[in-house]
Amino acid sequence: MTPRQREVLDFIAGHVRDRGVPPTRAEIAHAFGFRSPNAAEAHLRALARKGAVQLLDGSARGIRVLGAALAPGAPAIPNGNADAPAAAPAPPWDNGEATLLHLPLIGRVAAGSPILAQAHVEATYPADARWFARRPDYLLRVRGWSMRDAGIHDGDLLAVQAVREARPGQTVVARLGDEVTVKRLQREGAHWRLQAANPEVADILVRPGDAFAIEGVVVGLLRPQGWD
Repeated sequence: MTPRQREVLDFIAGHVRDRGVPPTRAEIAHAFGFRSPNAAEAHLRALARKGAVQLLDGSARGIRVLGAALAPGAPAIPNGNADAPAAAPAPPWDNGEATLLHLPLIGRVAAGSPILAQAHVEATYPADARWFARRPDYLLRVRGWSMRDAGIHDGDLLAVQAVREARPGQTVVARLGDEVTVKRLQREGAHWRLQAANPEVADILVRPGDAFAIEGVVVGLLRPQGWD
């Protein structure tokens, strides 16, 4: 493994640890100053050939870091090294084979109603559990371009794990008043800020007394070409 491939691998593993999802090719290219995502793809293909990552079709973030590469600063392990450290434990639903999930797709959310209310479910989509950093509970259709620079586009389907708490830096589904929005959660002093990933869209400062709640954390992204 070349030093640059090691750097790319460490970047991917760090992105998964810090944000819960792998980076897109565009995010890798931006982080390393590559002229196009094609250079990132070339490094990913090389890492896949060396057994460091698995590339999964059907997802813009379809990169799975394998084994000891998940550890920060882990040394490169040549193929076939019998003394290599054991692989990191797989997620509880991942036995190395395809596990088919049936995820409800949430469309527009009516004001004040639970996000998983049956009235909001547009359809149910099959998805391979191995596509995601953590097991999702539902898909949410993206509307608008407020998270464009994070690789999240209008019409994408976000895979969301339903939780009530999140860490700063994670991309979350948040409810603020009667609106549900997708933003990056950041600290703003003693308060929270919902950060957009588009300079044309203003961040949202959550003030004391605001009706604010976390509805889930984004754990993956699907770009449905030809599904609809």
